[in-house]
Amino acid sequence: MLVAVAAMTMPVVTELRSAVRFPLRLPVSLFMDGREEQAETENISAAGVLLRSKSAAPLGSMIRFNMCMPSFLLGTPKDVLVNCIGRVVRCSSTGEGSCAIAAIIEEYCFSR
Repeated sequence: MLVAVAAMTMPVVTELRSAVRFPLRLPVSLFMDGREEQAETENISAAGVLLRSKSAAPLGSMIRFNMCMPSFLLGTPKDVLVNCIGRVVRCSSTGEGSCAIAAIIEEYCFSR
């Protein structure tokens, strides 16, 4: 006797990100809670950034960070310093003595 088995379908997971992320590791000066520390970008998009930091940041808190975008990436004659203000949307321990801080970029400006 043959029994028909209905094909199981897996739910489709829709990506919620609003912009393409680029795996870019850049040094960052991170300002939060009245102090400065050095951090590094893990990936970056037009809308947000994922940072590696020694310290955690509370969800919803505002952070400032400065990063130098290399001229070869931008096609400019000189590197460009970008000053950003972000809102923390996720923070988790990496298990390697650092934290992954995801932030939406609320504001940015280029320094001369």
